[in-house]
Amino acid sequence: MTQRIAVAGVTGYIGGRLVPRLLDAGYAVRCLVRSPQKLQDREWVHRPGVEVCTVDLNDPNSLQDHLEACDAAYYLVHSMVAAGSDYSAVDRDLAAHFAKAAKDAGVRRIVYLGGLGETGPHLSKHLSSRREVEEMLGSGGVPVTVFRAAMIIGSGSASFEILRYLVERLPVMITPKWVSTPCQPIGVRNVITYLLGALAVEETTGGVFDIGGPEVMRYSDIMRVMAEELKLPRRWIIPVPVLTPRLSSYWIQFVTPLSHNIGGPLAEGLRNPVVCRDHRILSLIPQSLLTVREAIRAALSKVVGNDIETSWSMAGPIPGDPDWAGGKVYRDTRQIGIDAPADSAFRAVCRVGGGHGWYAADWLWKIRGWMDLLVGGPGLRRGRRHPETVGFGEALDFWRVVGIEHDRRLSLRAEMKLPGEALLEFRLKSLDSEHCVLEQEALFIPRGLFGLLYWYAVVPFHAVVFKGMLNGIRREALQIANTQKKVQPA
Repeated sequence: MTQRIAVAGVTGYIGGRLVPRLLDAGYAVRCLVRSPQKLQDREWVHRPGVEVCTVDLNDPNSLQDHLEACDAAYYLVHSMVAAGSDYSAVDRDLAAHFAKAAKDAGVRRIVYLGGLGETGPHLSKHLSSRREVEEMLGSGGVPVTVFRAAMIIGSGSASFEILRYLVERLPVMITPKWVSTPCQPIGVRNVITYLLGALAVEETTGGVFDIGGPEVMRYSDIMRVMAEELKLPRRWIIPVPVLTPRLSSYWIQFVTPLSHNIGGPLAEGLRNPVVCRDHRILSLIPQSLLTVREAIRAALSKVVGNDIETSWSMAGPIPGDPDWAGGKVYRDTRQIGIDAPADSAFRAVCRVGGGHGWYAADWLWKIRGWMDLLVGGPGLRRGRRHPETVGFGEALDFWRVVGIEHDRRLSLRAEMKLPGEALLEFRLKSLDSEHCVLEQEALFIPRGLFGLLYWYAVVPFHAVVFKGMLNGIRREALQIANTQKKVQPA
């Protein structure tokens, strides 16, 4: 009989990679998600054995219903992105709810991925929170298998992105003392192998295991390897004692795509040595462990090949759309005819952001991105996961995809710092097989007087930005259509 496995956190970095491996291994998977739309473009979501369930982890009764008939459950939830500074309290509550629901539903075991670090009063808030989650998951009486990892190196991981951007952008780095802290990184493929292997190895039930790669290195040495793999000149690293975790977090926000809400806890945790003290897992789930250089090389190959399976930016909640029908909504609506099929125009629309830019006045977008960065927003640093395809919930610079209907509609919600709520929507209407109309609409709900002033301040730029964007999309759509005609067999 096929075992059914529940996975909470399936839209996150690790969960999104684990599910297809579980399916390949012959398990049925029940995905417990807050926003099912986030999975609609995953290749594996329509495979036999996949169930997608809309679940609120704050509701133990609903959670219990969805855990019924599941042999095991993975708990891969972390609230750092969504809850900000209150993430530890949120994580405790969610883990306690999950533990009770798993017990009441008859789940036989829980598998959790936590963080390495010696216990004690000097453990960072981030790592202490991971320990608390371990305790809460075990409070219901269901055996919990815990894997504790340090830095996970893989394309799209938060740690990898911090490392890559720091090394790429800073030939000279004035860093905190944590660059000399010992760390035992592990490749993401090795993490997935351990998580998957736990189901088949009964000896892991109820155990706590340190997992890491074959090398213990200082962070400064890891940066050196990253620079070599990026084919960059030597990076000069100057550690100083005066950079606090808070200052480090703002420095991370300034240089990398991560906000200080994420960078802060991660930077604080870097002061703790994270080295495996227990090596039992090596005999229980044997595998070939990637060295730091091998893991970085594998991750960079995915980045270069635009083959990033999951990314840190995909995690977190999607806020409900504001009520655009009520209150005062300011709109800028434009349209353009395109002598190309709707599918070509939609492909052009989906290329916005990231390295491709925004089709017009990119200098204005860059200025807006720097302004957003200075006030604590994401700016343009997040880019995009793939240069052409997008899915629900993905980040496009300082926008988030909140609606997508292929060849018909793409809706983006602004995540830059604004005195109000903003939405940018593209709608396509096919006229015939060779012609379509693209409508573009920017909507803004101001928040107070400053919101009104902001709208009227940016309106003069709309003719440059939005009109230029429409013309650029039309040019791109024509080019895509012509390319498609050339490759079609005669």
